[in-house]
Amino acid sequence: MTEALRSQFLSLHLIETLAAVLPVRDENAQPKTLVFGGVERHMITSQARRRAERVHARNRANAGRGALKGRSMGVRTREWAILAGRELETAHGWEKEKALVTARAVMEASGLKFGDPKKKTVANLTKVLIFAPSDAATRIARHIAGQATDVEEWCDGYLEAQARAEAAKKARRGAKKKSASPSEAEETEETSTVETAASVPLPPLPKTTRDAVLLALAPRDAVDIALYGRFLAEIPDSPNVDGAVQSGHAFTVHEAEQIEDFYAAADDAKLDRKRNALSFLDTADDAGAGMTGYQSLISGTFYRHAVLDRTQLRTNLRAAGMDEQEARTAAAEAEEEFVNSFVEAFPEAKKNSTASTGSLPAFVLAFEGERPYNYASAFQRPVDEGPVSAGGEGPAGPAAVRRLLRHHTFVSRRREDLRTARALTYDPEIDMLLGELGLPESLTVVERAEDLTP
Repeated sequence: MTEALRSQFLSLHLIETLAAVLPVRDENAQPKTLVFGGVERHMITSQARRRAERVHARNRANAGRGALKGRSMGVRTREWAILAGRELETAHGWEKEKALVTARAVMEASGLKFGDPKKKTVANLTKVLIFAPSDAATRIARHIAGQATDVEEWCDGYLEAQARAEAAKKARRGAKKKSASPSEAEETEETSTVETAASVPLPPLPKTTRDAVLLALAPRDAVDIALYGRFLAEIPDSPNVDGAVQSGHAFTVHEAEQIEDFYAAADDAKLDRKRNALSFLDTADDAGAGMTGYQSLISGTFYRHAVLDRTQLRTNLRAAGMDEQEARTAAAEAEEEFVNSFVEAFPEAKKNSTASTGSLPAFVLAFEGERPYNYASAFQRPVDEGPVSAGGEGPAGPAAVRRLLRHHTFVSRRREDLRTARALTYDPEIDMLLGELGLPESLTVVERAEDLTP
């Protein structure tokens, strides 16, 4: 299919069955849920899915595999100052402590907020996660090393001014507390902070250095930032990106099914003593497990959905500095890798104890349109897994596929913009079902994820 015939939106719909897993959980370590169609469903949040897909694509690209091999990718972290300091130390020969202090000061003066300097665990971490190209720390360190004399002179003055401001604030706070009531002290403390900042101004970061930091942290040509977007409110003049990918929360097509799994863990040393005991009296205190507990696990058939806005993707890549032809090429590669990640990636929570990342989708439907299409309403009525002879729909997986295809066929007859529908299954039972259903001519069954997008 030529580029001229491609529609703006690529819609992806997926049915997958999971057994005894816990991909996401809430603050109480319980599975996340939603109420839909009058019943509670299990939910896998779009945030968990997007991160799994983004990291999957990034790791493949960095390993020289997949459609985006060799392309610039992003990293989302609070540790940019630490990474830049480490680069100054290892690549430019700076002393470790000086390198870290300088990198933090430069980035803080650029507009980023850091944790409490009195708390070592967060002192050098930004307040928020920053999604930036993976070479951002290298570029910041390179600039600092190249302007070492000017940056060090500025940094000494900046740190000295910070120390004076902090000392003045402490002195004023102490004086106010001695002479004021508790309520007045609280009010005057806020005022004193503002007054102190005004009385001890911090020297501004040289413009060339600030520009270098902003350019290093800018999205530039990181393809995954163009796909998933980013928002950085702390620096108003740092560009944000409206993502090209729209993701929905995955939910079970039937009512939630949950178990509380009781586990008992063995204590190796205790068992060794018991095994080597000379009499039953020696083992009296070694009865029982080393520790016990409960974990919540879920099973079910899930529907999930995502959309790629091809126009937004190309717009983001053009804004990153690519010419029209390069943007088209990069967008096509990003689309192929996004589809692969949508099919292959899975959140890694409890992956070792549940083997959840080994799951393959039972069915994937992809098609183009002039607007996004979400088929969640096909499952508003929960699937009844009872036997067909008793009025049920049978196992949830095949039932969900039948519903999804029926819904899509119904919508397609009423929407002229839907075209190039393609389907993929990794389930032999579903493959047989597709042969029995008599699929519309507009739907093509493919055997590889790469063929889901034209």
